[in-house]
Amino acid sequence: MQVSQRDSKSPPDRYASLGQPAQALLRFGIGTAFLSAVADRFGLYGPPGAPGVGWGDFAHFTEYTHTLTWWVPSALTPLLAWLATLGEIVFGVMLLVGLRTREAALGSAALLTSFALSMTFSARGIHSAFSYSVFSAAGGALLLATFRDPSWSLDALLQRTSRDHGPSHDDAHASAR
Repeated sequence: MQVSQRDSKSPPDRYASLGQPAQALLRFGIGTAFLSAVADRFGLYGPPGAPGVGWGDFAHFTEYTHTLTWWVPSALTPLLAWLATLGEIVFGVMLLVGLRTREAALGSAALLTSFALSMTFSARGIHSAFSYSVFSAAGGALLLATFRDPSWSLDALLQRTSRDHGPSHDDAHASAR
């Protein structure tokens, strides 16, 4: 029995071309999820209580943050809400444009894991973390951090630019010292 060339490829070779679209989908999915959540808490999807709106304003998001972080003194809840928001904005934008993707992915994984654990140990229970796929998103962010070559990103453009131009005049001067 003769094995065709196509059948003889090992799975890693056969699926290697999926890396670029996988990176792009992970970056897009996680980045837009972060920015969409931020848009909701600033009322861009409508006021509190409107159909399809989770929070509708920052006050309702801060209340939600308190339900997840019940073990933290209430005075710190606004700080935690703002830190989560800042993290989601920064990591969301970095992932969408593909800037320092590995660092953004690791930060996203840490942020998402903290969300998942907070949801799990709140009155809402682990089912809320499962329903919102927070563990899946954290795993996806960790997977994104493992890709060696950035694809379709600002990272790739910056790498290509630095490779094309070689060391700068300052770099050459510093190495001559």
